[in-house]
Amino acid sequence: MTATLNETDAAAGSRSVDPETQRVNDALDALLAAHDPSTMDNAEFRGARFDAGLAWVHFAEGDGGLGLRPELNRIVERRLKEAGAKPTDPSTFFMALAGPTIATHGDDAVKERFLRPMFTGEEKWCQLFSEPGAGSDFAGLGTRAERDGDEWIVNGQKVWNTLAHVADFGMLVTRTDPEAPKHKGMTYFALDMRAEGVEVRPLRQITGEAEFNEVYMTDVRVPDDCRVGAVGEGWRASLTTLMNERNAIGGGGGGVPRRGGAANDAVEVWEAMDESRKDPATKDRLMQFWVEAEVGRLTNMRASQNARSGNPGPEMSIAKLAYSQLNMGLYEFCMNLLGADALIDYDYTFRRPEESIASGSAHGLRYAFLRVRANSIEGGTSEIMRNILGEQVLGLPGEPRVDKSVPWNEVPRN
Repeated sequence: MTATLNETDAAAGSRSVDPETQRVNDALDALLAAHDPSTMDNAEFRGARFDAGLAWVHFAEGDGGLGLRPELNRIVERRLKEAGAKPTDPSTFFMALAGPTIATHGDDAVKERFLRPMFTGEEKWCQLFSEPGAGSDFAGLGTRAERDGDEWIVNGQKVWNTLAHVADFGMLVTRTDPEAPKHKGMTYFALDMRAEGVEVRPLRQITGEAEFNEVYMTDVRVPDDCRVGAVGEGWRASLTTLMNERNAIGGGGGGVPRRGGAANDAVEVWEAMDESRKDPATKDRLMQFWVEAEVGRLTNMRASQNARSGNPGPEMSIAKLAYSQLNMGLYEFCMNLLGADALIDYDYTFRRPEESIASGSAHGLRYAFLRVRANSIEGGTSEIMRNILGEQVLGLPGEPRVDKSVPWNEVPRN
C-alpha cells in the first residue's frame, strides 16, 4: 500500500501544471518571499500585491493584473489568507464596481491615477448614479456637466449614495449633451468628493442608520483627466459598473458558505427554538429556504467558473433578483420564528456608519430584516431586473420606449 501511495504522489507531481496557474503561484511565491502580510502595514502590503499583478489577475499587466483568467483570483485570496494577510476592508466595497469600470473604459492615465490607491484602500469610493427623477430610468438623469477648457462644471443632485460621507471619490455619471438621445449624451467622471461645491447630506433609514446620502453639486469643477471613457459614452461605462454591482449584491463570486448561505440564520433560530413550537409545516418552509439558498450558491459558483472575462454578463441579474427575493422572505421567516422576541432588543438610534455596508445578520437578525428591504431597490429594482431578464436572457420583446431616439431635452418630464 505504501509503495502504491508513493507512486501515486510521484505521478501527481509529474503532471503538467496549467501555465497560468503556475504563473500566479510563482508571482505569489515572489511576493510572499519579499513581504510578510502578517507583520506589514496592510495598505503597504496591498500596494506590493498590486505591483506584483495580484490585485485583480484578470486585469492587464501594469493595472494590478497579469492578464489571466479571473477565476485564478481565488488562488490568490486563499494563499494570502493562509499567509496571514488581512481581509479586504469592507469600506472598500465600491472598489469592486469602480475598479473594473476604470480598467475597462479608462485611459492609461486614469488607470495609473486611480487603480492602485483604490486597491490599497488609501482612496475610498462611492457611487453617484441615481437622481430624484432618474432611478429606474437611469438614462434620464439630468445632472449637467458643461465643458470649460480642461475642466467640466457640474451642477445637479444625486441620491441613495451609500457611504458618500466617507468616500474620497465618486463614480459620477452626468448629462453632457442634452440635445442627444438620453443614452448617448452621458459622460462618466471620477468626482473628488471633497471638491468645492460638493455637499453630502444624510438620509436616515428604517434601521436608524444613514449609510445612504444625497449629494448636491454646485458649480463643481472636475478636471477632464478625471473623465472615465469618451465623452458621450457614459452609458457604456455605467453598464460595467451596474453589472458588477449586481454581481456583488447577487453573490456572484461563489464565495457564499455552504449550508444554504444566509439560510444558516434561519437554521440557527430553528435549532434554538423550544421543541414545543416546532411543527412540520414550518420545518418544510425552512427547508425550502435552505434549498433555494443552496441552489443560488451553486449557480453562482458555476457562473464564476465559466467566466472568461472580468465583466459579468446578464446572468448576474438572475442572481441579483433571486437573492433580493430570497433575503426578504428569509428574514421575515426568521422574525416569525422569533415571535414576540423579534420586537425587542434593537437600537434605532440615528448613526452614520463609517466603515462598511452591513450584510445579512452582521448586526443581528432584526437589523437584517429591516436592511434587506433595500435589496429589491439597490443595484436596480426587482421590476427592472425582470425586464432585463425577459429581454436579454429570454429574448422576449422589449417594452415600448417612445423616448429612446428623442433628444433628451425634448423628452417630457415632471
